[in-house]
Amino acid sequence: MKTEFITFRSVTPAQRGQRVLQRAGVDTLIQRTPRWMAEKGCGYCLRLRPEELIRAVDLLRRENVPFSKVYATVGGSLEERQV
Repeated sequence: MKTEFITFRSVTPAQRGQRVLQRAGVDTLIQRTPRWMAEKGCGYCLRLRPEELIRAVDLLRRENVPFSKVYATVGGSLEERQV
């Protein structure tokens, strides 16, 4: 199963991002960054469906919500995404 993550340095921008996305109808789950991702320097992330990723990133950029990176997991491996 493929999952997308948008990472944030701290909980405050992650919460702000979640509010922006929820208002636009994008379902997300806020969580502490999994340990295997935390090594990349991010504390919190929003987990979302792959089909929502591009729209979510566009909304965050439009609303000036600072995020760190975007990752995808496929079968347990982690890949950084360029969007």
